[in-house]
Amino acid sequence: MSHHLEIAKSVFEIEAAAIENLSLLLDEQFEYAIDAILKSKGRVVVCGMGKSGLIGKKMVATFASTGTPSFFMHPGEAFHGDLGMISAQDVFLALSNSGETEELIRLLPFLRDNGNCIIAMSGNPSSTLAKNANYHLNIAVPKEACPLQLAPTSSTTATLVMGDALAVALMQARDFKPQDFARFHPGGSLGRKLLTRVRDEMATENLPIVSPDAPMLEVIHTMSNGRLGLCIVGEGEGIITDGDLRRQLEINAAEIMKLRAKDIMTLKPRSIDADAMLADAENLMNQHKITSLLVTAKGKLAGVIQIYNLAI
Repeated sequence: MSHHLEIAKSVFEIEAAAIENLSLLLDEQFEYAIDAILKSKGRVVVCGMGKSGLIGKKMVATFASTGTPSFFMHPGEAFHGDLGMISAQDVFLALSNSGETEELIRLLPFLRDNGNCIIAMSGNPSSTLAKNANYHLNIAVPKEACPLQLAPTSSTTATLVMGDALAVALMQARDFKPQDFARFHPGGSLGRKLLTRVRDEMATENLPIVSPDAPMLEVIHTMSNGRLGLCIVGEGEGIITDGDLRRQLEINAAEIMKLRAKDIMTLKPRSIDADAMLADAENLMNQHKITSLLVTAKGKLAGVIQIYNLAI
């Protein structure tokens, strides 16, 4: 193993040990912190300086997308006017590995006067920040992965993991569901499938429709022009896919041009209502191992939805 790989492996082991150590430090303060956030009618204001601040921004993103309203506040900007953004109902989550970050300590008098619940996350239970907080979450690590013990490495990982633990605990306490997640992620794959309706994605123009008595040449021509890989027979009483054509060619290539659409169509094809959710269409296609569904509106053929319409 090369020297560089040995270093990487050592970092993994040190930081993994730091995370494992967190479970030994966890106590009832975590429960109290969760209860305080759940009872709050305000938001979680996350505040940290330097590397802690960067981790705090990630926490805010996770909280906000999983049902806990929150925002990040830079302690320097807070001391110069941004404190006006904090209401008395907000919970203040202060991040500082040492617990002595001057920019955070200077905010404590305002927070106490404002009536805010303060949750401190630090590696020193005896620090000024920990002693002045309502609740303290201990994120102490045995050592940093940095060989000089200077650059925040294990400590920032521990901070991030404790933030994730808060977010997940809050999610479960609120019975946060995929549909809730989708509402906050309408641009993502899950959001699109759970919030978008079939009518928003279905093909409706120039549908490849043939009559039951249409000859094979017309079926092939209509299927090619439709570019959906299928033909709809009549008003949806049947369907012919390109797979159906290939199978007929393998079985009876010499006689296939003598057949009519009704001779090879699949009767009563699967369909879904136009107002159904896109996720329901995906589930139905997966359940029956098919790639297309006819779409109906008020009992009449309205379009076609296909598996590629579900992909992002």
